[in-house]
Amino acid sequence: MTLQDLDLDVYLTPEDLAAGLRTDARTGLSASPKWLPPKYFYDARGSELFEEITRLPEYYPTRAERSILAERAPAIARITGAKTLIELGSGSSEKTRLLLDALREHGTLGSFTPLDVSESALRHALDDLHRDYPDLHLHGIVADFVNHLEVLPETGTRLVAFLGGTIGNFTPAERAPFLSALRDRLAPGEFLLLGADLVKSPAVLIPAYADAAGVTAEFNRNVLRVLNRELGATFDPSRFAHVALWDEANEWIEMRLRSAVPQTVRLEALDLDITFGRGEELRTEVSAKFRRDGLTAELAAAGFAVRDWWTDREDRFALTLAAAV
Repeated sequence: MTLQDLDLDVYLTPEDLAAGLRTDARTGLSASPKWLPPKYFYDARGSELFEEITRLPEYYPTRAERSILAERAPAIARITGAKTLIELGSGSSEKTRLLLDALREHGTLGSFTPLDVSESALRHALDDLHRDYPDLHLHGIVADFVNHLEVLPETGTRLVAFLGGTIGNFTPAERAPFLSALRDRLAPGEFLLLGADLVKSPAVLIPAYADAAGVTAEFNRNVLRVLNRELGATFDPSRFAHVALWDEANEWIEMRLRSAVPQTVRLEALDLDITFGRGEELRTEVSAKFRRDGLTAELAAAGFAVRDWWTDREDRFALTLAAAV
């Protein structure tokens, strides 16, 4: 198998991504307060920065989730008996290899379908996976998991993995229809494995999003560089400070960029000028944190029954195994 002949379906083209960016930038930057979706952090540089973040001492979620998977993957394989593993927002699928190994050892796994918005990243990941799992059928899908759930394969008993706490980037109003749409794509008895960060002290949460080395600050400001490159914008990232706040009422972290000076930014591709007052903030991410009862209720409302709930040893992060009912 080569990069050229992978089993890969493309439902999201670079032109689609560019159109989405133009729409989101015009809508979000014209709003009050201003906002941008977090998915635009992740160009090549942003992905490198995020990988660096996952290795920082303050950033616990990746290590915590991996520790749960390392301990519980055999049980997940035994309970689900999955023949097809699907991963939403797969990236490199590095942690997912723990599930692949456990399902293969259990003797049920026949295929793996990673879904991601980046065709180049997905091709690279599939090539690496084929080298290490040469007998496993690999079927990559280039798509947006919010808008393209209908393209998920329907072969074999399925386990859908949605890891990394990405569910926290949805507001409650966004989570409900997403989870319901995902349930509608599954048959009764098929499974969702959901990674979710848990509510905890702001003394732990805030440093995870505002590390001492400033890597998260550079990651946050990277969205401005994306707009500069893709939309001919004139953002000066040095004029924006990184802010991470704990919203106790909503139980989520907000990442923002705060304008250090009054300024006007031109977005040439949109023929749009955006003004910022001194201290005005642009919200770039919401990262909701969860409690067991609340997440169980949200899953039940969408048509899932929680089968198991596992946390790391410090109760910082949870993996929820839920069955479609």
